[in-house]
Amino acid sequence: MKKNTIKRNLIFNPKGRDDVEKRTIIKGNTTGLFQLNTTKYQWATSLYQVMIGNFWVPEKVSGLKDDARMFHQDLTKEERQAYKGILSFLIFLDSIQTVNLPNFSDYVTSPEVNLILSIQAYQEAIHSQSYATILETVVDGGERDEIYYFWRDDKVLLKRNKYIGQMYQDFIDDPNDKTFFKGIVANYLLESLYFYNGFAFFDTLVDRMKMLATGRMIAYIRRDELTHVTLFAHIIKEIQKEFPEIYNEKLIRSMMKTAVDQEIEWGQHILGNQIPGMNKKTTVEYTQWLANQRLELLGLNPLYPEAIENPYKHLDRLQDTNSDKGNFFESTVVNYTQSSSMNGSWDF
Repeated sequence: MKKNTIKRNLIFNPKGRDDVEKRTIIKGNTTGLFQLNTTKYQWATSLYQVMIGNFWVPEKVSGLKDDARMFHQDLTKEERQAYKGILSFLIFLDSIQTVNLPNFSDYVTSPEVNLILSIQAYQEAIHSQSYATILETVVDGGERDEIYYFWRDDKVLLKRNKYIGQMYQDFIDDPNDKTFFKGIVANYLLESLYFYNGFAFFDTLVDRMKMLATGRMIAYIRRDELTHVTLFAHIIKEIQKEFPEIYNEKLIRSMMKTAVDQEIEWGQHILGNQIPGMNKKTTVEYTQWLANQRLELLGLNPLYPEAIENPYKHLDRLQDTNSDKGNFFESTVVNYTQSSSMNGSWDF
C-alpha cells in the first residue's frame, strides 16, 4: 500500500492476519473478525470497561417537568435564548458524530478500538435522544423546530456547523492519509472543545439552582464525552507512534487555534454578557485554558501560556465527585443506579 493511501477495511479478508504483533491502529491486514481475546492496545480494553459502566438512558432522569416550569417562569430572556441556541449546537454535534463515527471505524484495523468506537456511536445516539427528551418536556412544541434549525437564521451557528461538517465531508469524499488524520483531529477537537462552553452554561445554571434536571442530563453526556476525548487522544498518539509520516503536529496546533477562535466567537455570540457568572472575558479565558488542557493530553505545549487557570471556579466544585463539599448536582449523578463509573483512571 502506498504511504499516502488508506483503504477501507474488507468485511472478510481470508488473507489477513490477526496476530497482535502485526496489529496496527490503521492500515493493518486483519481478517475482519473481532478477535478480542488477544489485544494490543490495553488502554482500549480499560476504556471499554469505563464506557460500558457509564450506561444510562434519558428516561431515567427525573425532574424535567420542574425544568419546564422554571424555563418559562425563572429564566431570563437571555438565559432562555442561550438555552435554546446551545441545545441546537449540541444537537448538531452529537448528530454528526453518530453518523460519521462508522466512517472512521471502517479504516481502523484494531478490533478492540473498533469495539469502543461502536460504543461511542451508541452513546452519541443516546445523547440525541436525550436532547429530544429535553425538548419534548421543557420547551413549547412550537419552539422545537426553532431549536433544531436555529442555524437557519443564525449566521454564526451556520458558519460553525458548515465548518465542522466540511472537515468530515472532505475525508468521506477523498479518503487519504491527510484527510483521515485531519478528520481524526477534527473529531478530537469536537469532543474536547466544542461542547464545553455549552456545558459550562448549563453547569452555571445548576450552580444557581436552575434547570437541575437538564444539568443532570448534561452531566451524563459530559461524562461520556470525556471518554471520547480519551479515545481519540489515544488514537492520535498511536498514529504518531506507528505512522510518524502521517502525524502532523503543526496541523493539530493550527486546527486547535481555529477551533478556539470559532468557539470564542460562538460563545460570546450566544452568551454575551447577560448570563450571571459568565461574560465575554471568561469565555475567552475558559476556551483558551481548555485548549491548553487538551493539547497537554496529546503531549503538546500550550497555545496560550498565559491561560493557566479555569475562570469558572464553580465548575471544579460541580464536577469534582471526590469533593468534601456535598452538592446536589454531582451526588445525584454518582448515585444514579445504572451508572457505576463516574470517574475512570485512564493512562495517557
